[in-house]
Amino acid sequence: MTHPPVRRLELLARIGFAARGVVYCLVGALAALAAIGSGGGVGGSKSALRSLLEQPFGAVLLLAIAAGLVCFAAWRVIGAAFDADGRGRSAKARATRALQAASGVVYLGLAATAANLALGRGGGGAEDQAAQDWTEWLMTQPAGAWLVGAIGLGLIAGGLAYGWKAWKGDVMRRLAPPPGATDWVRHVGRAGYAARALTFVIIGGFVVTAALHADSDEVRGLGGALQALRGQPYGWALLFVTAAGLFAFGFFGLVQARYRRIDAPDLADAKALLSRRA
Repeated sequence: MTHPPVRRLELLARIGFAARGVVYCLVGALAALAAIGSGGGVGGSKSALRSLLEQPFGAVLLLAIAAGLVCFAAWRVIGAAFDADGRGRSAKARATRALQAASGVVYLGLAATAANLALGRGGGGAEDQAAQDWTEWLMTQPAGAWLVGAIGLGLIAGGLAYGWKAWKGDVMRRLAPPPGATDWVRHVGRAGYAARALTFVIIGGFVVTAALHADSDEVRGLGGALQALRGQPYGWALLFVTAAGLFAFGFFGLVQARYRRIDAPDLADAKALLSRRA
């Protein structure tokens, strides 16, 4: 039995949301355990994926997550290209869709990392190495420091936007959970977005600092942001709360995988549209 293209795209999106959710659940759980001194580790997505290798059938799990992340990356790019969420054609909508597509590329890289770990090819170096390499390359370009600084400010702005969404935004947009589950799903979503807001602001701060000092080694990713929290007074508590929020964001991703309304574009219509434009 064959499925229409729209149905296949919806399935691809749901698998992708689930895979992203699993990754954030791993990051949050490991960081929370580290905060209370019960094992675990403070790191980003790559460290969380690497921890799976120590589990039974770890390589198989990693390959499954890698496949799911490829699905998520594909959905982000397709959804951005054909405006699957109906954002419109305003400047703000176009910018949001561009960021969606860019995040698809990021998750594709994470999928490659997971696959390489599963196949015993290593994980692509240190946790923050890729970000530092890109920053170093940008620094060598005309007005490179300004570009890096702008990216850092963009990350901070993104963090503030997540914070606004956690506080006042509609985290339930496009979600249709079963009756009686709406309230707790909303609380979980707000906690998740609040944690993402904090980590984005910290990461953006590292990037801005790197631009000001012209030193790419100062760039840090998610793991570096969590380490910075642990280094503060009462850092274990800050780390635990943030880790719990990241776990909540991962769980919210699993809820999205099941209950999100997904308006997958009709690829036949999209191909016809592209042909007419060409």
